[in-house]
Amino acid sequence: MIPTNVVMHQQSKVLELSYENGSSYRLPFEFLRVLSPSAEVRGHGPGQETLQTGKRNVGINELEPVGHYAIRPMFSDGHDSGLFSWEYLYFLCENQDALWNDYLDKLKQAGASRDVASAPTGHEGHSCDH
Repeated sequence: MIPTNVVMHQQSKVLELSYENGSSYRLPFEFLRVLSPSAEVRGHGPGQETLQTGKRNVGINELEPVGHYAIRPMFSDGHDSGLFSWEYLYFLCENQDALWNDYLDKLKQAGASRDVASAPTGHEGHSCDH
């Protein structure tokens, strides 16, 4: 199903999709990023998926139309290889709760987080006063 309207809300970080039947959905950027249909995320077959972590604050810098069948978001973390077909976006809309809960379960099982881990600076425990 092709949306009649697609609105990117930068402040709330959601992509709003409206359809002819009157339904409207709000997909968070983080949700779209962790469920990107790209090979980088999904792998090349079952069991080859890569769990995406630290994407809570990811943004979308740009949405590029791809023909009349898809959009390609340019995410703020540099990810831009996911082509979201209208069919896949509607699947995400219809199954958002189950897919999100499944993602949160996988994160928990992996002991991973939605937040970016702070990288060590190399200065821990060191004093600059010589």
